[in-house]
Amino acid sequence: MPSNTTQTTIRVVPYVPGDPTHRSAFRALNMAWIEEYFAVEGRDRIELDDPERHILATGGHIFVAEDGTTVLGVVALIPEHDGAWELVKMAVAREARGRGVGRALGEAMIAKARSLGASRVELLSNTVLTPAISLYRALGFVQVPLPATDYARANIKMVLTL
Repeated sequence: MPSNTTQTTIRVVPYVPGDPTHRSAFRALNMAWIEEYFAVEGRDRIELDDPERHILATGGHIFVAEDGTTVLGVVALIPEHDGAWELVKMAVAREARGRGVGRALGEAMIAKARSLGASRVELLSNTVLTPAISLYRALGFVQVPLPATDYARANIKMVLTL
């Protein structure tokens, strides 16, 4: 009996500077989860309003998960200190959650960090984001002490040693 469901492929691709679809999705997907759980902070506005300038031009990378022409999720990787990179602005569209989009983005980000010679990937998050924390743990991240941070919402720091 034929299936009535269509299996579609999730592709993770580099963010295309100047692409209005990528730019608007990066902002909209991140604003949606931040506003759902927290307040939008100054650093959020800076990175989301001009990711080309504040992420890409500083040596960072942005990845976009697509299903055909629909953007399902986004994540960014920015250089830090001592060979570390920071995972920032990971977001998955509500309707795409549970489809492996976050895992695909996380795996692409880790592969990119390795290709850049990163010693580790760090992230700040909040434990209220249970699915995200579970994903990070499944990808190999471990909790470390939380340092002082610009983000009022951050209550957990996680690190993946590469």
